Amino acid sequence: MKLQISSLPVTRIRKKLMVGIATAIWISLGLAVNSVALAASCENPDTLTFAIIPTEETVAELQLYKPVTDRMMALTGKKIAFFMPTSYASVVEGLLSEFVDVAVLGPYSYVIANGKDENIEVFATYAKKPGYLQEEGPGYKGVLISKKGSGLKTIEDLKGKLIGLTDPGSTSGNLVPRVVFSKVIGMDIDDYFKKTVYTGSHELSTVAVHQGKVDAAFVASHRFDNVVTKGEVKLEDFNIIWSSPAIPQDPFVYRSPLCEDIKANIRETFLGLKDEPGAKAFLENVKSNTFVAMASSAYDVIRDLKKAKDARKKQGG
Repeated sequence: MKLQISSLPVTRIRKKLMVGIATAIWISLGLAVNSVALAASCENPDTLTFAIIPTEETVAELQLYKPVTDRMMALTGKKIAFFMPTSYASVVEGLLSEFVDVAVLGPYSYVIANGKDENIEVFATYAKKPGYLQEEGPGYKGVLISKKGSGLKTIEDLKGKLIGLTDPGSTSGNLVPRVVFSKVIGMDIDDYFKKTVYTGSHELSTVAVHQGKVDAAFVASHRFDNVVTKGEVKLEDFNIIWSSPAIPQDPFVYRSPLCEDIKANIRETFLGLKDEPGAKAFLENVKSNTFVAMASSAYDVIRDLKKAKDARKKQGG
């Protein structure tokens, strides 16, 4: 029996082969073009701009962050520019305007930023060591403090007093007091206290209480610990009047349109930082042994608080 290749005439076989080859070439070209288009669709800047929310030691952190920015530069192959912000909002605006590529935000400011642009994506936070008020892990608490000897020891004692908040974009220094603490006192804090003022940072709020510039203040547990560690105040100088439920730690974010290899190397910059000998001083400064991966869903508790705050504001307006 002879093997039959096809019952079609030879000319038709040749035509079908030519069409098949041409089709294969076009498919290959199409895949190549699509690959180039996909590569071109992600952002591949020569310089990555890195920003952090303002703290008392922001200027000092320029040096403390150097092992981090050096590591990011080595892993990404990019120049790293450090942006000095003036407020939480300025970091958010930097991300929204695509001027800032990588940033450290507060949980509340992250929720605000991510709500405006889903391309602002959280990837990590630090797991804290236990401290004076800080508990171990990737969370912290908002605490209400007053100065010992002031006669202000209870929530009732603070009615009609001057209270320090941190920044409108702060979680423990503004959102938690206005939502969680308001439920404790059964009214808005602006109605309960004589006046609330923004100090600009948790550290400044702590010092303001110590110096008697405000009667009490809402501060983050880990930020309060920083001031005690520096020797500027002592733990025994304060009354801890109230503590909030646990809040997820400050999110480290980047803009998701960055190319995947860049984002992977930014993640590795922080998640692998514990193995970098030169980063010990930085990790000590943030009272952490390591960074942990973080997902946006971890901040849903903050989103719920924001919704509650917005609803209360709408009802009041």
